[in-house]
Amino acid sequence: MPKITFLGAGSTIFAKNVLGDCMLTPALQNSHIALYDIDDKRLKESEMLLQNINKNSNNSRAEIVSYRNRKEALRNADYVVNAIQVGGYDPCTITDFEIPKKYNLRQTIADTLGIGGIFRALRTIPVMLDFAKDMEEVCPNAWFLNYTNPMSMLTGAMLKGTNVKTLGLCHSVQVCVPHLLEGLDMNAENVDFKIAGINHMAWLLEVSRNGEDLYPEIKEKALLRSEKHDDMVRYEIMKHFGYYVTESSEHNAEYMPYFIKDKYPELIDRFNIPLDEYPRRCIEQIEKWGKTRDELLENHTIEHTRTHEYASYIMEAMETNKPYKIGGNVLNTGLIPNLPQEAIVEVPCLIDGSGVTPCYVGNIPPQLAALNRTNINVQLLTIEAALTLKKEHIYHAAMLDPHTSAELSIDDIKSLCDDLIEAHGEWLPKYI
Repeated sequence: MPKITFLGAGSTIFAKNVLGDCMLTPALQNSHIALYDIDDKRLKESEMLLQNINKNSNNSRAEIVSYRNRKEALRNADYVVNAIQVGGYDPCTITDFEIPKKYNLRQTIADTLGIGGIFRALRTIPVMLDFAKDMEEVCPNAWFLNYTNPMSMLTGAMLKGTNVKTLGLCHSVQVCVPHLLEGLDMNAENVDFKIAGINHMAWLLEVSRNGEDLYPEIKEKALLRSEKHDDMVRYEIMKHFGYYVTESSEHNAEYMPYFIKDKYPELIDRFNIPLDEYPRRCIEQIEKWGKTRDELLENHTIEHTRTHEYASYIMEAMETNKPYKIGGNVLNTGLIPNLPQEAIVEVPCLIDGSGVTPCYVGNIPPQLAALNRTNINVQLLTIEAALTLKKEHIYHAAMLDPHTSAELSIDDIKSLCDDLIEAHGEWLPKYI
């Protein structure tokens, strides 16, 4: 029976989705599920919920165990799911947003790129490198399925700095086409598509139904949509660069230098950009969990329906040797030749008993590759900073970030980095 270890199991709802999926998957129903989190209270809550789902799931006989010792949770694991958030909302997310505001640098999500994404990576990578040391000792053949952001930076650090088999997973590929077509009142049934690029900035390269290219209709309807909506940044990107991008408008607004500008505050309203969106979501999620916690934990008849999250399907394909295709984050190695070899790219991947086989995509349109490279520059330099502990690479990453460099001078960028390093304190290692 496979052993599935979940790191960050105090993320109760996400653990419910991923591990509930596993309990409903025949090849995984007798798994040993190891739960680990540094928050004992949240760990216990997750175990209670998962035990109830396990009891109520037909044919599921999973063994669910909470561990206080991380190495023992990992010992002999076949699959390790990573869903940690280092520093949480308070203090680290607050720090990532409030200190840049002093420099008039505003953000929306700050978990993937930008100054917030850089520092989220810098405090998370050391923890993941510790995970890797344990895994190399007690489960060297396990697959590390990373769901934590910033996806490309963390996955890249694991693949460059460790020997752990790592695959980055994000559900933006699954929801991209349904979201686009739903917003345009178009039928999403029997649609074929091809997506490739980098995480949160992958591109809908092709979209068709029964051989008919749907892009002309999509672009025409997007131009005619006049009311304010939550996809306005993505429509603007598609209008000028020709292709729709996978991740949401609030994310992509801060991956480029065009939308959040202190000099042009009217753009925020024009493109309906939700500044400080992630802190609002954090507060709402904390409040919602406070209201629904007891209801969920005391529901002894709770059941689960399998979700679209990739993890259980990946494990199932590896256990049964029945192929399954996903959109995964992997080392480029020429898969997209006009992106750097050392970049982490999001491409179709075939999963089976032999593991993960990424698919060759070929060159993507040059303007899309150029946009990706602006983000890849930041990702690679942040990884370099984390692995070498050289402060100069933090400055380099921030100075090359599209949004940050469009708003601040070099001196202000370096000062901002210094302020963030000081504010994060022991959440970061010591840089030289």
